Amino acid sequence: MKHLLKLLDLSEEEIIKILDLADQLKYNQKNAISHEYLKGKTLAMIFEKNSTRTRVSFETGIYQLGGQGIFLSGSDSQLGRGEPIRDTARVLSRYCHGIMIRTFEQEKVEELAAYSSIPVINGLTDFAHPCQVLADLMTIRERMSRLAGLKVCYIGDGNNMANSIIVGAMKCGMDVSIACPPKHLPDKRVLDFAKKFRNPKLLITEDKFEAAKDADVLFTDVWASMGMEEESEKRKKTFEGYQINSEVMAVAKPHAIVQHCLPAHRGEEITEEVFEAHAGEIFDEAENRLHVQKAVMVLLMGNNQ
Repeated sequence: MKHLLKLLDLSEEEIIKILDLADQLKYNQKNAISHEYLKGKTLAMIFEKNSTRTRVSFETGIYQLGGQGIFLSGSDSQLGRGEPIRDTARVLSRYCHGIMIRTFEQEKVEELAAYSSIPVINGLTDFAHPCQVLADLMTIRERMSRLAGLKVCYIGDGNNMANSIIVGAMKCGMDVSIACPPKHLPDKRVLDFAKKFRNPKLLITEDKFEAAKDADVLFTDVWASMGMEEESEKRKKTFEGYQINSEVMAVAKPHAIVQHCLPAHRGEEITEEVFEAHAGEIFDEAENRLHVQKAVMVLLMGNNQ
């Protein structure tokens, strides 16, 4: 594993290796065991989208590993003035030991990696959210002691979260069902990937109750992602009915858990009642961003001089 650009690039073995190391790093942190595996190393963090969890978890994580994070926004770096991404990659490769980028186009992350001589980590694009879904998988495994054989259900927009859930879950042996409007399907590249599998299975449906039936894990996300604010009212009408509520939970398995990448719009994609009933696992999921990203950084940056 040279970079983390999207889960499509990883094998099941690589995903499990990340999760196993994340478990160990979480144990170390909780028990005050030193784990400064990246002492003296620097992570450049490029943010072209707003962030709470991504920035704080990466900046805290690199510090706990003995290194340093450098925050670069679009407005206060030369990227904001039109410097080509390939030139930024070449420059940062001379200064730092890794780059994390949170941006819009997946192509920008791929180009950054192509011209970088140091590891690149995708902190989020419109196509993929690999770090989030690794945290989701870690949380599911903590709660249910396994991944293979479980059923996960995603209700809402076929966005970067849906794309990454399909790939990550299926690679780990989990059945996946997606409930979304027909004009808001997951990306074709992901659907083509899923066609390779007979077991586990992928179900795409407009019926959220069909998708949620007997699910072990239910996912959702906001209906209007960053960059779609002008479409917010239109999307509320489009996704009306694609909500996780008590009726949906009733058709899932009795001890099903709920995951939300946050921030949540209570009363839209999820009810206040369901969110608060499952807040424990949702905020475990948020915390686990820290631990899986530390694992990714150690695996990618640990051998760089």
